[in-house]
Amino acid sequence: MERAAARDPEAIAKLYHLYAPKIQSFIYHRTSDPMVTEDLTGQVFLRMLEAMKGGKGWRTSFSGWIYRIAHNLVVDYYRKRSQATYTNIEDTPHIPAGNGDPYKATAAKLESDALLRAINQLTDEQAQVITLRFLEGYNISEVAEIMNKTEGAVKALQFRGMATLRRILEQQTL
Repeated sequence: MERAAARDPEAIAKLYHLYAPKIQSFIYHRTSDPMVTEDLTGQVFLRMLEAMKGGKGWRTSFSGWIYRIAHNLVVDYYRKRSQATYTNIEDTPHIPAGNGDPYKATAAKLESDALLRAINQLTDEQAQVITLRFLEGYNISEVAEIMNKTEGAVKALQFRGMATLRRILEQQTL
């Protein structure tokens, strides 16, 4: 970490290789768009380098700091973009083909998009907890460290987020 902060290219490359897949997965679960995911992942690491260059690196947890950068970029992305309420069923490269069944593939894409829209209606912190816990597979203590919160706060955010998510998804099916 110290070498990366001193702008050592080898250290920065190691950090990138360690964190890029995790950050990419986090962003993908929030956007469901491979192209946007790729762009935002690159921006995360550019912001990381700019902050390090300006002497404004992480304070306590590097992983929490880099996930915060990713989270903020996702929030900015949705603020700049109008929320589309349609699903492009032709753009499904990341959905398994459903054993060759186009109906299953389309249904999976529609469900995935409905869940993504529902998650994006949660508060920023609730959406981040739900994404990290259930889509990224982190445990409560890891999420607490990433978000710089207590485990109790993460549990409360998860509880409220899941309750709200359930309500949103029930309304969508009515």
